[in-house]
Amino acid sequence: MSYQFLEGAAWRHIWVVGDLHGCRAELDARLQQHQFDPQQDLLIAVGDLIDRGPDSLGCLALLKQPWFRSVKGNHEEMALSALQGHEKQRWQMNGGGWFWRLRGSAIISARHALLRCRDLPLIVHLQLGARTVVIAHADYPAAEYALDKPLDWEQVVWSRQRLEALQAGAESGIRGADAFYFGHTPLKEPLTVANLHYIDTGAVFGHHLTMVQLQ
Repeated sequence: MSYQFLEGAAWRHIWVVGDLHGCRAELDARLQQHQFDPQQDLLIAVGDLIDRGPDSLGCLALLKQPWFRSVKGNHEEMALSALQGHEKQRWQMNGGGWFWRLRGSAIISARHALLRCRDLPLIVHLQLGARTVVIAHADYPAAEYALDKPLDWEQVVWSRQRLEALQAGAESGIRGADAFYFGHTPLKEPLTVANLHYIDTGAVFGHHLTMVQLQ
């Protein structure tokens, strides 16, 4: 599944959160701070739920929650590839060592949890009345957005080309939607240029976890 369509009217409040990277305790604290109600509200993550932080399994458990959605990040891609026997060392070197330290039934549980990431969309299309909000991990690699437009998935989860251009002074957004939210690259503060919002503020590196209310 590349695109997932969500109709915002189904929830009271909707939030988007930056890269979790195993920081489940920080997320729980932030949800409490914002008086998040799992019966009425929705949380959407920009991907990279796992690796580097202390509780990858706790973050993977979010995928079972009806109030949680996420797009697929490059760390989920690396994990799935490693589970298929490809580039295990690449995942280990990028924070996946937690999985290989597990023993016994914990490995089976973790494998099942990781395999749920196969069903994650690359892009969430959130319709908020007349407003369209698009959420992806690293980039929407096109000048104009369209629902179900074919894309290079590797650029969606890996590319920093657009962000680097913005940091160098470019000021152009992406046509076809009102707002785009991305993670992937840890920044000291959230960055907004035109209709593009980068919200990975490096919670796993001791900085704050960014949550933005969309509705």
